Amino acid sequence: MKHPVLCGIDRTSHLISLISGRKTALLTAASGVTKSGRPSYEILARHSDLRFLFAPEHGLASAMQDGGFSKEEGVLHPETGARLYDISALRGTDRLVELLREVDMAVYDIQDVGARFYTYICNLSQMMRAAKAAGKPVLVLDRPNPIGNTVCEGLILDESRHSSFVGEYAIPTRYGLTVGEYARYINAEKDIGCDLHVLPCAGWTPDLYYDETDLLWVNPSPNIPSVNCAINYVGSCIYEATNLSEGRGTTRPFDWLGAPFVDEKALLLDMNSLFLPGVTFRALTFTPMFNKHAGEVCRGVELHITDRDAYRPFETMLHMFRHFKKYPEFSMKQNGLALRLGQDILTFDFDPAAVAERAKEDAGRFCENAEKYRLYR
Repeated sequence: MKHPVLCGIDRTSHLISLISGRKTALLTAASGVTKSGRPSYEILARHSDLRFLFAPEHGLASAMQDGGFSKEEGVLHPETGARLYDISALRGTDRLVELLREVDMAVYDIQDVGARFYTYICNLSQMMRAAKAAGKPVLVLDRPNPIGNTVCEGLILDESRHSSFVGEYAIPTRYGLTVGEYARYINAEKDIGCDLHVLPCAGWTPDLYYDETDLLWVNPSPNIPSVNCAINYVGSCIYEATNLSEGRGTTRPFDWLGAPFVDEKALLLDMNSLFLPGVTFRALTFTPMFNKHAGEVCRGVELHITDRDAYRPFETMLHMFRHFKKYPEFSMKQNGLALRLGQDILTFDFDPAAVAERAKEDAGRFCENAEKYRLYR
């Protein structure tokens, strides 16, 4: 039986009391919908004076591939009459501050996936900083963390060296917070200090995965089609910075990993010998239709999650990475890898078990520090 849950946008009476009669600006995407599938911008346009829409990576409709931006600059949104902007084009400029000075409140409603390198949370902090400079409040309409809040894993990002659009702050890869809780955390811990308001979900608990609720699953971006994909993404996204295919251009992004030069049987034997919890590997071949190795037969494995609670995708990625480094054809972009990992440890020889233990300790300390910002028990 599915658990009944309301996202912030679905808590209509509370929302109306916060936005009614106010000029608003909304940062949203295709996943910003009500329980019945209505876009959040329709709700805000009906109950407030919606002046601006901001689109993140992949565009307002979330139709663009990895690294795709709308490049909109104040075009008229036909459904609401609001002006539409690509918020990434406003990054590092005073233009966003100028726009927010024209409204009474900035609102955020996008489904996140719970991984540090997913870029929407960077747009959130960007909007929070601009709202602080403009003297305007920020309202985050909270949504569940689709991979649950009970697990933190991965290395802490080194802000002094590797802060970027794919990882801004010193948090673990899988940080175990909803986007509303994350906003509370960075607002206090990173001294953003904006006038922050979070409209929490109702009915959601930290142990629930998104597909255990009665909410609609709308792909947060084109290559995150399921909850299991979002879990695997915590580990598989690292391979974006290598010449391994992470499954983009196939029907199973981040669930399939491989390349033309991989010996899939050797990889399967290597991974099965580790007896890693919660995951089963299957040797496969696949042919991406676009992205890396488009039109080429790739050999590798499929990650089958057998126990979500026991599975640790970050640790699994470490072991697989060590295997891939054995191939002379394997290559990586060291800077891109460090930005996603948060540290540069995998660019050298490493012991997966030792790195996993260090990451466990780091993530544990983060979870303890983040405890006071939690909204759900």
